Amino acid sequence: MLARVDGLLFTGSPSNVAPSRYGATARPGTALDEARDATTLPLFAAAIAAGKPLLAICRGFQELNVALGGTLHQHVHEIAGRLDHREPRDVPLDMEYAPAHAIAITLGGVLSRLSGLSQAKVNSLHHQGIDRLAPGLSVEAVAPDGQIEAVSLPGARAFVLGVQWHPEWAFARDPLSSAIFAEFGAAL
Repeated sequence: MLARVDGLLFTGSPSNVAPSRYGATARPGTALDEARDATTLPLFAAAIAAGKPLLAICRGFQELNVALGGTLHQHVHEIAGRLDHREPRDVPLDMEYAPAHAIAITLGGVLSRLSGLSQAKVNSLHHQGIDRLAPGLSVEAVAPDGQIEAVSLPGARAFVLGVQWHPEWAFARDPLSSAIFAEFGAAL
């Protein structure tokens, strides 16, 4: 299958990566999609080995970390000192996907290089987030509370970027989002 594609974009989803995939137990009421896990988690390793460009968004960002050996916090908002990264409820989509908090972009990283920015504002629609960063991944951006918001894979044969937010929302009006998609497109 990988020989037939130029690259892969891993999307967000209302479901969560099954905690059993990173050695934890799911809390009651957690929405899982174990069929997706069974497909995407091995696909990350295969795509990286094949040198395929990939962009991982929201759940895809979390999958990238788990696929490479990292772990997740199941409920970031329950950790002392952390922001509530969940989306607002009962608001129009443009407010749900509106910028919610700042990110500090790692100087000299992929995001810094492709956008020229040292900070940006991003939307926030997640309750899970990276706990232990997977070996080999590099932090590209963090939220004000220290939560990892973007990662790359230095040394990969192709473009590999994961972002916790949704850059696809109104991307044409956002310089960081436009730069991310331009770089991903150029890598294909």
